[in-house]
Amino acid sequence: MSALSDNLVTFAILAYLVAMIGHAVEYALGNVRTRVATAAPARELVGAGGGVVPTPSAPIPSPPTADRSTGRARLAGLIGVGATAVAAALHLAALVTRGLAADRMPWGNMYEFVLTVTFIGVAAWLVVLWKRQSLRKLGLFLTLVMVLLVATAELVLYVPIVPLVPALNSYWFVIHVSTIVFASGIFLLGVVPAVGFLMRNGYEQGKRSFPYTLAKRLPGAVGLERLTFALHAFAFPIFTFAVIAGAIWAEAAWGRPWGWDPKETWAFISWVVYAGYLHARATPSVKRNVATWIAVLGFLTMLMNLFGVNIFFTGLHSYGGLD
Repeated sequence: MSALSDNLVTFAILAYLVAMIGHAVEYALGNVRTRVATAAPARELVGAGGGVVPTPSAPIPSPPTADRSTGRARLAGLIGVGATAVAAALHLAALVTRGLAADRMPWGNMYEFVLTVTFIGVAAWLVVLWKRQSLRKLGLFLTLVMVLLVATAELVLYVPIVPLVPALNSYWFVIHVSTIVFASGIFLLGVVPAVGFLMRNGYEQGKRSFPYTLAKRLPGAVGLERLTFALHAFAFPIFTFAVIAGAIWAEAAWGRPWGWDPKETWAFISWVVYAGYLHARATPSVKRNVATWIAVLGFLTMLMNLFGVNIFFTGLHSYGGLD
């Protein structure tokens, strides 16, 4: 079962790669648009009374090559979405088989945690895309993130299945870690439209240098910013509950609710930054791009808590599984 899980992760990475290529093709072909012809000079008819009556000119039909390119772009985008759904199914199967092989929830180390967070992120993306298909072009950036993170988990963070350390053998393991995983997955998805908004907003303001040119074919900045806020506003209360649940678990396991352990400290930093983002977003005097930069900073603190704390620090939460 463990070997099956490993193989499913490999196939999921390949499917995410196919999805990324499909979205990239759609993105590349997006510059060919159906051109509505400029009106030809209107012909004038002389009426019986000597008046000049303009006749409307017929629009020039778009070139067949433009229609073909538009159709191919849409087909590539749909292939990207389909491949993403297949990758998500393989991803879920890998987690289920890993959990069955370990006889526990698959959240016991960094490898399993990253796999679960990325699955939550892509599953949430498919739900968002089902509701708002106009956001499909964001799929290029989402699948790029999936390829990078899942491949990193498989190639760098992978560890064989081992029993949980004694401190994790508690029902709080399910309550605390499941909510942390879920919130982290939504934050992972939320950073994609956040970065997209920052690039698109700059492009709409006339900036034509890299990376703003990458946002030429993204949805409008206003829609991306609203999606960013909606995702963060949804995830933040869940993250808050997860931090509180962790403190309750720490009281039961270690006799104190809070001890400024490195992971506790960085969880608190992330909470403060995300709270700052929501406060800034609700403050009319704060520009949207400034608030969005705070959201991006919040995700960087989450990455630090996941990778930096487990790799560079030691503490009561050192369950990364890396030597």
